[in-house]
Amino acid sequence: MFTKNSIIGVIGSGAMGSGIAQVAATASHKVVLFDNNQSALSKAESNLKISLQKLVEKGKITAEQQGFILANISFVNALTDLSECSLIIEAIVENLQVKRSVFTELEKLVSPACILASNTSSLSITSIASACSKPDRVIGLHFFNPATIMPLVEIIPGVATTQTIVSACKTLIDSWGKVTVITKDTPGFIVNRVARPFYSEALRIYEEGIASMETIDWAMKDIAGFKMGPFELMDLIGHDVNYVVTETVWTQFYFDPKFKPALSQKRLLEAGFLGRKSGRGFYDYSPDAKLKEPLKDVEIGKTVVKRILFMLINEAADTLYLKVATRDDIDLAMVKGVNYPKGLLKWADELGVNLIVKELTALKDFYEEDRYRISPLLKQHFIMKKTFY
Repeated sequence: MFTKNSIIGVIGSGAMGSGIAQVAATASHKVVLFDNNQSALSKAESNLKISLQKLVEKGKITAEQQGFILANISFVNALTDLSECSLIIEAIVENLQVKRSVFTELEKLVSPACILASNTSSLSITSIASACSKPDRVIGLHFFNPATIMPLVEIIPGVATTQTIVSACKTLIDSWGKVTVITKDTPGFIVNRVARPFYSEALRIYEEGIASMETIDWAMKDIAGFKMGPFELMDLIGHDVNYVVTETVWTQFYFDPKFKPALSQKRLLEAGFLGRKSGRGFYDYSPDAKLKEPLKDVEIGKTVVKRILFMLINEAADTLYLKVATRDDIDLAMVKGVNYPKGLLKWADELGVNLIVKELTALKDFYEEDRYRISPLLKQHFIMKKTFY
């Protein structure tokens, strides 16, 4: 369905849209990058040139490759310039009505064969597609930020999406050197669903006063082997993004308690303390700020790790139980999408399902909250003495 001559359209010239455009252009496609904001478009073009120049200086690409990539990208501010595209990837604000409006307009301009994709991280592909007269050609292609570096792309068919479209998109994105996984159109897909406890359980432990945020971050890095702690990562992502994704997933799952957002993070958002981008979040990033030292108590650290890690494993098991994705795709997504030390289901086998079920049962009994309910699949594995691999 796609060839090297296929023109790729990208809507939205922010960091994500520009990154996707660069990836496609590097793979030899002509790319049309659209934004209705001319200043944003000019900024994107300038940033891309600077980014590519840095790659040249580091010896990662040649000057010739730099010129080739830039020549492949057209920067436009008229939707009609997307009319010849074979695939258009929308990467704009996470607002369902705005996305639906854009897709409705696109359908009037493109050929019947053009595939329309959304880079949404948490909104329903089926709902976006319902704005189109041909919902069968609408699909989710969720890249991770920065798109030029992060290898994972979640492929999300809507209810009406044809298998031909899914296969064509997988083949294309694979050819760009990305790692693809297929996921059902459920809130958060794989990564943003399974990863919620990394933040929410860390926030719960912090709010209860069991450990400070510095200690929680230390434990998850030094004991569990994660590259960043939950509070560092939330600050890096930005609370205007991370909190909103949590709230969206919680709302779309009909206010399931296990996805419930934390008030401490909401207050930061309300205060405008968005993390690194604003200079303050859970941590203070001002030049003269003094960081508090973590309490490097191994026993407290192990308690923190068990709670967060076992909740992550529980969610991964539930994602498999509900057939959102395959076992291999779930583990691959968490390693390639958010740099987890290993796949959570493989990790469950190493730790032992018995231990995980025992600890989760203790949490459920103590708190008497539905957020700690155990996945039926973990229970089945416990009863039948099964492993995931």
